[in-house]
This record gives sequence, C-alpha cells and structure tokens, in this order.
Amino acid sequence: MILVTGATGALGTLIAELLADRDDVVLGTREPERVRVALPVRRIDFDDPRTLTDGFADADVLLLVSAGYGEDDTVIARHGAAIDAAEKTGVGHIVYTSLTADGDHLPYALPHRWTERRLRAGSANWTILRNGLYAELLGGLAAPGPDGRLTAPLGDGRLAAVARADLADAAATVALHAAAHAGRIYELVGEEAISGADLARAHGPATSYEPETLAQARKRLDASGAEPFQVPMLLGTYSAIAAGFMSRTGSELRQLLGKTPRRAMDVITHHIR
Repeated sequence: MILVTGATGALGTLIAELLADRDDVVLGTREPERVRVALPVRRIDFDDPRTLTDGFADADVLLLVSAGYGEDDTVIARHGAAIDAAEKTGVGHIVYTSLTADGDHLPYALPHRWTERRLRAGSANWTILRNGLYAELLGGLAAPGPDGRLTAPLGDGRLAAVARADLADAAATVALHAAAHAGRIYELVGEEAISGADLARAHGPATSYEPETLAQARKRLDASGAEPFQVPMLLGTYSAIAAGFMSRTGSELRQLLGKTPRRAMDVITHHIR
C-alpha cells in the first residue's frame, strides 16, 4: 500500500489525482473532510503523533510530502515524528519531497537537509526528490501594480522554475516503483531559467520590470499582513534568485518522467491570466 501525506495541499492534491484509479493508495491529511479525490482517507496530523501510528499502519511506501509551512523547529519536529512512526510501524520505503541542492541558501532549506540526514540514518529504504521552486510561485512573487510596473528584488537573477504538476508526476512515478529508486536523490529543476524581465513580458507589452531593493521589498511585505516567519522566507527567496544561486537548469526531471516537462513560462502565463 502507498500512503500519501499532505493530500489537501497543492502538491499532494495533484499527486492524489494522478493515483486516483489505484486500489492500493491511501491519502493522509489532518483535514479529511477537504479531500476531493475518491480514495480512502486517514486522519494524519504531524503535530499529533498519536495519529501517525494508526495512520501509517499497513503502508509499504510512504510518500512524505514536506510539511514545510512553519518555523524550522516546527517542521523538523513534524518530519521527525513522521519518520519515527513510519519506522515503528514497519514502512519499508519513504519517498520524501525535499528542496533542490541549489536552495541551500534559502531560509527554509535547513529542515529539508535535516530530514534527508534523518532518512539516511534510518532503517527504511528512501528516495529523495529535491524539488526546484515552483513556476507558480515565481508568478506569484512578482505581480505588476496598477501602473503596469512589475517591481521585485530579483535583480538580473534567474530561476530554474518547474511546474508543480511535473513534480507531482515525478513523485507518483517514484512511489509506484519505489524499489527501483531506492537510495536515489533526484534534482528536479526546470530546463529554462526565468528572469524578472521574462515575467514582465508574460504580463504583456504594457508591463515593465523594475528591480527593487530588499529593503523596499521588506517594507512592502511587512505591510501585507504576512506571517512573521514568512517575511524572511520570501526575502531569502528573492535574494537567492537575485544572487544567481537558483538559475542552474537540469534534465533529471525529463529523464525521470520519460517525457518533456512543461515549459515554466507556459505555466506562469497560465497562472497569471
């Protein structure tokens, strides 16, 4: 049996949809009532370890979708509890959705690297999917104002953005054939690197790109009502892109899927229109 966590999140929902015709897949989420895919559902709450032992029972493969929305210590505690419970209940293989190696400069990288280390030291077989940043995220990070200017602290940097749907496809593929991917780490980034100017062009000829400073972006984010931990996460993402650390493209996603990945610019254009 394959158990997919985070089944009501954006990535988890796409994975669930890809596996909806299977009779050996169970979905896990803290909010079972929100699941819209016709698969069996178990209540699994990483913040309530009591739900994990029963939730993971009889699972052969655990597709552990990162519970990355939170402070580092919160995310580490969640992932640690999940892996402990998986090992205790005899899960044979854990597939984990991590973060691309080029993301080590990002503020939210540490829990991912901690989780990877915990998996390598554990008793279960494992596969690590180091996901690049979503094309949908990039489209949301930089939106034009009413004056037609797209202002963001991206400098001249580029991001090897990747479609969330392709990452879901990769995760489902690995989960279905987990034994063939045991002990593997995949770098799943896009095949083209997107700039701020590219984003402006996606909005149409009336939109121009104007870089801003991180200080300017911080003021804007502070005024937006974002959670306190979100501000440094977003600024760190901008900063890593602007500094050129997120531009390296790759072909492992294509190789894993056996087909051409979606073009990041096509995904962004669809997302913003």
